[in-house]
This record gives sequence, C-alpha cells and structure tokens, in this order.
Amino acid sequence: MKSDITIKMARCKGCGICVAFCPKQVLALDELGKVHVVNGEACIACGQCELRCPDYAIFMDKLDDKKGATA
Repeated sequence: MKSDITIKMARCKGCGICVAFCPKQVLALDELGKVHVVNGEACIACGQCELRCPDYAIFMDKLDDKKGATA
C-alpha cells in the first residue's frame, strides 16, 4: 500500500514529531523548520505522521497498489 501525503504548510509549526515517528524516514524538516517529504517512495502508509501531528497539518490518502482494480 502506498500513499499520497499532503502537508498544510500554514499549519505546520515545525515540531518534528512526524519526522521522529516515521519508521522509514520519509519526512524531514527543511531550513525553515517546516516538514516536507524527502523519500516518498519509502512510505509504507502506516499513518503515524498523520496520527501524531498535533496541528493536523499532515493528511495521508492511501493508494491501492493494484492498477486497474475496480471496487
């Protein structure tokens, strides 16, 4: 399962909690102290970043790995 990570930069205060809890080092803080995706391909869609963000600045949309699959 892969995901599409959306970051609301205006909400991010740069606490680094999401970076600390990411098991695959997908996120990092930039020179301004804001979070950004540095290794999106490594994301395992665990949801820890979204769950732990105290400012609701990260949203994860899980993507289905099966191409052309219908529900």
